[in-house]
Amino acid sequence: MAVPADAFDLTGKVALITGAAGGLGQSFARTLISAGASVILCSRDQTRPELLTLAEELRGQSGSEDVFCECLGLDVTSQLSVEDAFEQLDEKGVCVDVLVNNAGIAISGEAHTLDDASWNAVVDTNLRGAWAMSQQFATRLIDQQSAGSIINIASILGLQPSKGTAPYAVSKAGLIQMTRALALEWARYNIRVNAISPGYVETDINREFLQSPAAAAQLKKIPTRRLGEAKDLSGPLLLLASDAGKHMTGANLVVDGGHSCLSL
Repeated sequence: MAVPADAFDLTGKVALITGAAGGLGQSFARTLISAGASVILCSRDQTRPELLTLAEELRGQSGSEDVFCECLGLDVTSQLSVEDAFEQLDEKGVCVDVLVNNAGIAISGEAHTLDDASWNAVVDTNLRGAWAMSQQFATRLIDQQSAGSIINIASILGLQPSKGTAPYAVSKAGLIQMTRALALEWARYNIRVNAISPGYVETDINREFLQSPAAAAQLKKIPTRRLGEAKDLSGPLLLLASDAGKHMTGANLVVDGGHSCLSL
């Protein structure tokens, strides 16, 4: 049976992306708006030049008066900031249909040398922040009896950790399990919760590492013999955001060139 032509169409939908100023966030925004969705770009500082430049680009790309792109200041590590952001959207009459929990940080080092502040910063951003965003998002959809999709950006390190990545790996493993737990609870409300676990994709978080000899050794382990690119995640993202994936919930799509088939 042929896939309906409009299966991946997001016309009339509103997508909110955390960590939108980074490389993956920008790519996700371009993908979603090209499929017809309006996009809300979130960052701790909504005046960041990268964010404003992206918003201007997307407004020119949309080609429709019904599609909008806005910047929103949001700190996922602050419950008050998360609640305030959603309240601002409520006041404007904006209902979010797709939530992309993309905000994330990484602090590397041997586990016994890391201080509490480093651990807390990573877990608060990568895991607790996604929890707070998902809860605010789902509460509104349940009240309105509306369907929605949550897409958590995890990592293959949440499946197989490597040395020196303990806080990051633990936070991403927790995010994958949270994806399953929330999918189980919210399926009856027609809220789908899925995750994408990228392999090594160059971003602001890992750019320094990917220029190191250790990264060169990792590259040799990837069956496809290349690093991932942000655009490699566009298809999985669109699948999970649209009706093309309407029977998918609790899934974790691994996009790593076969890297996790081997030992990290």
